[in-house]
Amino acid sequence: MNHGENLIRRREEAVPQGVGRLNVATAARAQGALVTDEDGRQLIDLTAGIGVAGTGHCHPRVVEAIKRQAEQLLHACIHVATYRPYVQLCEKLVQLFPHGGPTRAMLVNSGAEAVENAVKIARQYTGRPAVIGYSDGFHGRTLLAGTLTSKVGYKLGCGPYAPEVYRLPFPNRFRRQQGLDEETFVEKELHRLREAFVNLVPASQVAAVIIEPVQGEGGFNPAPFGYLQGLRRICDEHGIVLIADEVQSGFCRTGRWAAYEHSGITPDLSTWAKAMASGLPLSAVVGRTEVMQGAQAGTLGGTYGGNPVACAAALATIEVMEELNLKDRAQAIGELLRRRLTALRSRCPLIADVRGLGAMMALELQEGGAPARELTARVLGLCIERGVLVIAAGTYGNVIRFLPPLVITDEQLEQGLDVVEGALLELASHAVA
Repeated sequence: MNHGENLIRRREEAVPQGVGRLNVATAARAQGALVTDEDGRQLIDLTAGIGVAGTGHCHPRVVEAIKRQAEQLLHACIHVATYRPYVQLCEKLVQLFPHGGPTRAMLVNSGAEAVENAVKIARQYTGRPAVIGYSDGFHGRTLLAGTLTSKVGYKLGCGPYAPEVYRLPFPNRFRRQQGLDEETFVEKELHRLREAFVNLVPASQVAAVIIEPVQGEGGFNPAPFGYLQGLRRICDEHGIVLIADEVQSGFCRTGRWAAYEHSGITPDLSTWAKAMASGLPLSAVVGRTEVMQGAQAGTLGGTYGGNPVACAAALATIEVMEELNLKDRAQAIGELLRRRLTALRSRCPLIADVRGLGAMMALELQEGGAPARELTARVLGLCIERGVLVIAAGTYGNVIRFLPPLVITDEQLEQGLDVVEGALLELASHAVA
């Protein structure tokens, strides 16, 4: 038994199965776009820890900021004493993500926590109870966020769930467009929302609509820009708070600081996490001051939210993103990914779709017209054996997602894609298209 196998055995004896394990990979250390496992083997990372290591693993500037802050102040609790890193980061977030006028920000620990707080803010501001989410959406595993999440595997046996949560079909081009032109498809999907106000929940009772501009766990499905624009108009018509969940798509991942920028809209509230602090637990809600101030004192926050060390990491992360112009780099990575994956699709009939935005790209596998979940798992396992870390997404687990660190070199990315391509073509030769 090698070191990695031993570590996984120890994990299985100490950690409950509910903390799911995607593969047999281990990580002992990492730098840039390379992860070194427990046995000293290097893997090219095409996951960035699910989009977290945007500036790469252990970027020296971020590591130094963490060390420096850890020597000065580890914890204070923002409710007990105001400290500089929390305020500085909120000021920076307000600058990066202005929400159509005066804007404010608050900090918590995880994407799910940010979603929970965004909904609380929307409910207090509007005085309404209902929240509308979308099929294939993922917003976390806590009670309310888990209610909004649309995947049985994350929810089985965890109910009863939070009340006053309603769900609409996501405007998924691959599954739902069915030959319609973009304008007709978008209008049809917006009509579903208007119908929901008649047969599901009255608009006068809806506090918020929450949507991922690009669905993450759901399979990297970008919402049509026209749909987001129409959704913005409908929310304005009915006084509904529009929440953009940017937890996986934010911080340069799609070629913009925020994925919603591609459509030209501005949400009322937005939620952020993952790449924000390069791996330290930190998240944020950013929003229009009028809406944010609707929450009563004491209803938001928590003991650890906006920890000073995590805030220092986030400030350094943002500086690196700005100095390296990682939003443009994400666009270039996305173009390379799309070119390679589109070419691969022409050689592999099992690839049913290539989609994404910027450096948030995916391919969907089908076998005999059905989701190829088992084949996808075998491809990913073979990639790990050959030195590439890549994971799945999608409601059916048949989507291979690519969200590499934004500092990955073209050479590393090409090498990683060569391995994925080889594994897929090898296994596909034994499958049925």
